[in-house]
Amino acid sequence: MNKSAVVKVYHGYGHTHNLVVYGHVFQFKAKTTQVYSNNIFVNILHLIRLFILKAAPHVKVRLDFRGQQIEQTTEYDGFFKFEWAADRDVDAGWHAVKVDALDEAGMVIATAEGSVFVPHITQYAFISDIDDTVMISHSATIARRLRELFIKNPRTRKTFPDAQHHYELLSRSHTEVGQPNPFFYVSSSEWNLYDYLVETFRYNQLPEGAFLLNQIKRWKDLLKVGKTGHEGKLIRVLRIIDAFPNQKFVFFGDNSQQDPAIYAKIAERYSSNMAGVYIRNIRKEKEGLAKEYLDQIRAKGVHACLFNDSAEAIEFSKSTGLINIR
Repeated sequence: MNKSAVVKVYHGYGHTHNLVVYGHVFQFKAKTTQVYSNNIFVNILHLIRLFILKAAPHVKVRLDFRGQQIEQTTEYDGFFKFEWAADRDVDAGWHAVKVDALDEAGMVIATAEGSVFVPHITQYAFISDIDDTVMISHSATIARRLRELFIKNPRTRKTFPDAQHHYELLSRSHTEVGQPNPFFYVSSSEWNLYDYLVETFRYNQLPEGAFLLNQIKRWKDLLKVGKTGHEGKLIRVLRIIDAFPNQKFVFFGDNSQQDPAIYAKIAERYSSNMAGVYIRNIRKEKEGLAKEYLDQIRAKGVHACLFNDSAEAIEFSKSTGLINIR
């Protein structure tokens, strides 16, 4: 097996008839074992290593899911996507998948395992932005955004007060014990930060879910982290809605960038799939514009809330009946 090749598999999602798993194949990827240190230089070095990589384009990859095998080819940036129907019913929960990278002779040169998330059949599903919606990131200010990213590690990054409590209440509302509502975390942050974000969310005890991120970046583009891909974010959200047409979706975002506009655009076509939209009021100078977009969403018959803190959002959820537990 070629030790210079690396396969990375991200959490997938779906149901029996529509399963999706994403990943990358790299020719080289720096070792990125996280040391949870308060040393600024240790954290900076770890972050830089997340962006030291070389993609493996046009490589054949093979997915194995419970003995069912599907082949695909990586794109120019080493990215791959498997989308398939299972050959037998798939129970709700997390299921293991394996992905092999193959050489031209069909020999395995690298392999990795991942998981695919099949939600329980619940009434609601939640799609949430990450930066400045759940996690304090200062995305609108380059210097402050980079400071948060460079000097902190996944366990010292701060989430907004009561955000975890709100999401936990939503995960258990209108469903049975042991059958949480599914969460999808969709962001303009790059796949480089996948493990970083998963650890931040787990450490802060946010609901487990599938992450859908933006195109991978190299180290030379490190200063541009999180600043592109809003159109791609819209496409990723629409794919989730299409995968689960029988569930009502609730959306969370903020007004630091494009979330209000993206959700208003979705409401134009998919209002029947939407149960609510929540926008965290991060930038006061954009409050008026956010309200205009939320008025457009309300006109489609969808609940909408512009909130300054999560406690306010929780009260709105209770008032609309989205939260039916204390």
